Amino acid sequence: MGIPAGRSEVAGGGAATVDMLMDRAALMREALVKSQSITDDMVSILGSFDHRLSALESAMLPVQTRTHAIRRAHQNIDKTLKGADVVLSQFDLSRQAEAKILKGPHEDLESYLQAIDQLRNNIQFFNNNKSFKSSDAVLNHTNKLLAKAISKLEEEFRQLLLSYSKPVNPERLFECLPSSDHQHKAAENLKYTTPTLIPPRILPLLHDLAEQMVRAGNKQQLQRIYRDTRSSVLEETLRKLGVEKLNNDDVQKMEWGVLEAKIRNWIHFMRIAVKLLFAGERKVCDQIFEGFNSLMDQSFAEVTARSVAVLLGFGVVITESKRSPEKLFGLLDMYETMRELHSEIEELFRGDTCNEIRESALGLTRRIAKTSQETFADFEAAVEKDVTKTFVVDGTVHPLTRYVISYVKFLFDYQATLKLLFQEFETGDESNSQLAALTMKIMQALQNNLDVKSKQYKDPCQTHLFLMNNIHYMVISLCRSEAKDLLRGDWIQRHRRIVQKHANQYKRVAWAKILQCLSAQGLTSSGGGSSVGADGGNSSGVSRTIIKDRLKTFNIQFEDLHQRQSQWTVPDTELRESLKLAVAEVLLPAYGSFIKRFGALVESGKNPQKYIRFTPEDLEHMLGEFFEGKTLNEPKR
Repeated sequence: MGIPAGRSEVAGGGAATVDMLMDRAALMREALVKSQSITDDMVSILGSFDHRLSALESAMLPVQTRTHAIRRAHQNIDKTLKGADVVLSQFDLSRQAEAKILKGPHEDLESYLQAIDQLRNNIQFFNNNKSFKSSDAVLNHTNKLLAKAISKLEEEFRQLLLSYSKPVNPERLFECLPSSDHQHKAAENLKYTTPTLIPPRILPLLHDLAEQMVRAGNKQQLQRIYRDTRSSVLEETLRKLGVEKLNNDDVQKMEWGVLEAKIRNWIHFMRIAVKLLFAGERKVCDQIFEGFNSLMDQSFAEVTARSVAVLLGFGVVITESKRSPEKLFGLLDMYETMRELHSEIEELFRGDTCNEIRESALGLTRRIAKTSQETFADFEAAVEKDVTKTFVVDGTVHPLTRYVISYVKFLFDYQATLKLLFQEFETGDESNSQLAALTMKIMQALQNNLDVKSKQYKDPCQTHLFLMNNIHYMVISLCRSEAKDLLRGDWIQRHRRIVQKHANQYKRVAWAKILQCLSAQGLTSSGGGSSVGADGGNSSGVSRTIIKDRLKTFNIQFEDLHQRQSQWTVPDTELRESLKLAVAEVLLPAYGSFIKRFGALVESGKNPQKYIRFTPEDLEHMLGEFFEGKTLNEPKR
């Protein structure tokens, strides 16, 4: 049957497979056994290696420790060697610096200053490396060497500064002043050329020396050297220029002309000192002490203090001296100068240490202003109380009038200065109003004095002529000056009317009596003289004798007036001619009319020329000689 046979084949094939698998399993078991054996052997071997490695590690540990120590020792040795190199290099640099210090600064100042810097670096290095066993000794030696170096540096600064600090000759200063071509400019716009007091190439050296001294703590020695050297040179320069120290006694003994010249010189010296010398000194000081502002200002103040004191001292002495009118314009010039220099003084003498000098300058300005105002008041009082015995015989303008008017006109040349001066002491009034008020007060004081002086004349005619002359001079002088625009109200017109009033008074007093001789009143005869008419015949009521007496009296009075008043003076041509014309317009018609009406009575008698001595033309010529200031021995026309 087919199926049974198949099962047999399968059974035979399966047995073979099982056998094969069993063989393979056996082989695998054997392999596993061998693998386990190998593993056990490997574990045993590895266990042996671990033991050996632990033993080797234990054996190598001291070697590793020594190797690390050696490596660390090498690092320390390298570090020490490098440190030793730095120390040795510091010693080398110190020896080099010492050699330069011992040579001194004179030959090579720049190297000398570098050596000082090196010494300072060495000191800092050894201060930071105190562990070095010789550091204290090195520091001690280096500090001594540095002190010695600074001492030499101080002497070098002194010698260098002294060598290039020389007084400036006046001629050189004058060359720095504005040229004459620019003198018309305002004072504040004039260009002054600051002189070179120390050569520019020397200033950086002095600055470096000063800087080293300050760093060394020798600031006081530096200031002392600088002050003593530069201040003496500055004072000598001013002495050569002509600046001198004066006291009150010196000024009181001086005549005004001498003192006036000294005031002009002082103004000149102040401008030179501030604009040239102090400006140049400030420039030098700023460059030498650059970087040390307080030292800069203090040194400048100390250098200039005595020179400033001498210059300002003169101004103080002037303000303290006895006041007099002629000093006013000198005071105003001084005040103007101080105001002009104010901003420059403030700029040059900046800083707290210069405060005293600035205050002194400002104080002098105010003192001058105060003294000027007091002198104004003195002048007004002096004008009114003037008791000089000067007597103008000819009735012309009195010297006091000319002086006062000249004084007032000069005042108006100082309008800008006076405006500033009045502002020093605020009163609430405009400065122009104050000046106008001051002018009118002085004019009134002058008028009061002239009224007193006019009473010295015995002839009332001359009294009026004198007042007319003087007030007219006041009016025309002020009209031709800047005062005209400032005088309040109708001052000019009022005083012109006063002039006219005195002219009219003169005519009335001088000519009323003589004109009475030419009047028809009182010509009627009261007794035995003969009378004739105008045609030569008898004229009832008119006496020849009275006519003769009238003409005789006229002749005597006119000759007397002519003799006296031709010696009088009316200095103003226009006023003189107008006064003559005013007299002629009254006298000549009256005389001509009188002669025409009554001359025949005299001409018909004996010696008519004895009575009719003048023609109208003669009178006109003689009137032309009035007020000409002729002397007695001058010939008549």
